[in-house]
Amino acid sequence: MTHHELASWYEEKQSSYLYRLVSDAESGTPRQMLFLELARAADKQAELWVAEMKKTGIALPGPYTPDRRTRVVGRLVQWLGPRRMRPVLAAMKVRGMSLYTKAAVGHAIPTKLSEVGRRHQNVGASGTLRAAVFGVNDGLVSNASLILGVAGATSESSMILLSGVAGLLAGAFSMAAGEYISMRSQREMFEYQIGMERAELEQYPQEEAAELALIFAAKGMGKEEARQLADKLIADPDHALDTLAREELGLNPDELGSPWGAAFSSLGAFAAGAMIPLLPYLFMAGNNALLACIGMTAAALFAVGAALSLFTGRNAWLGALRMLAIGSAAGAGTFIIGKALGVTLG
Repeated sequence: MTHHELASWYEEKQSSYLYRLVSDAESGTPRQMLFLELARAADKQAELWVAEMKKTGIALPGPYTPDRRTRVVGRLVQWLGPRRMRPVLAAMKVRGMSLYTKAAVGHAIPTKLSEVGRRHQNVGASGTLRAAVFGVNDGLVSNASLILGVAGATSESSMILLSGVAGLLAGAFSMAAGEYISMRSQREMFEYQIGMERAELEQYPQEEAAELALIFAAKGMGKEEARQLADKLIADPDHALDTLAREELGLNPDELGSPWGAAFSSLGAFAAGAMIPLLPYLFMAGNNALLACIGMTAAALFAVGAALSLFTGRNAWLGALRMLAIGSAAGAGTFIIGKALGVTLG
């Protein structure tokens, strides 16, 4: 228990320290008072942990001193601002980060329990589709560049085909491994944060309700209404935990992400893109295969650029032409380098 109580006290003091820095960075905005109040609430939580330590005879901690990581994050908050540091601050148990998400802008404050969390629905599907399009684009550009580079160095179709297959496999498995590790680490961090929120909700429900009311008030709700809604939410532990995760941590507990799902999705998307410039060499050889490879890659780049415009909001034609230009430059560059190396080595 000693370690748990001291660690909890330290986390609350760390949160208080960072809240005050965020509050200073938000000077002159409505968010300034929110984060100052959250800092005071964190200090009260720390005092409760001190009281627990007194009851059990545990040696009380000395004055709080931020560690190196916290000082670095604090300095970055001062330099870059809280919005850019949102993911890091959320990972360090700084609540209220949902105020900086685009989903929070332009949405009405929930006025009843059924409305809480509604804006988070269907966000995951859009994010998955966007990731798939980017995965296809990565595979397409990287393998097309590899194939064209080898084609510049040699005219042997078997060598080009072997290089393309190797590029597809190496890239796909590398992407899958990286995505698995990334998603696994992210999920563990999110689960830890939600676990801490669950423990605090069980031990200090009223303090959690007060923090949630502050966030609702910062979004435009009247203080009394915010408090009433927060009290209603806290009355249902499961619903309360879900809401606290969404509103305080900016997390959707239903969409923490699957490491294996992300890995296989990344592998499949990359392989699908990498297969496009490789297909001609499965059925043709020589210049015919090269010309078909260039034509299919150009068409695919154009299509991917247009698809990406759905997420960027840019004009579809401009997005398609930009992607075609970037991919063409990459392919032409590797072809020229391959040609030069082929002549030198030959």
